[in-house]
Amino acid sequence: MVFEDKMIANGEPEEEEEEEEEEDMVDPLETIRQKCEAAEHCVHTRERLEECETRVGSRSSTEEDCTEELFDFLHARDHCVAHKLFHSVK
Repeated sequence: MVFEDKMIANGEPEEEEEEEEEEDMVDPLETIRQKCEAAEHCVHTRERLEECETRVGSRSSTEEDCTEELFDFLHARDHCVAHKLFHSVK
């Protein structure tokens, strides 16, 4: 009965509060990726990728596709992520 009285006085929790809590959850892997993307080597490879994308996008017809630059960036980022992730797991 005491619990019911408190519910009547305070009201039931609204669904919006529960949704807010879910939105605040952050994927730890995404956090590590963002930190790694800010590292010097990743910044350099991302710049090369963006330059390539700009160059390819400005041409009406080209066979260039920036695959190498994309793989270089992903490799640099994932190498950093793996190092940070597995270092914290040990």
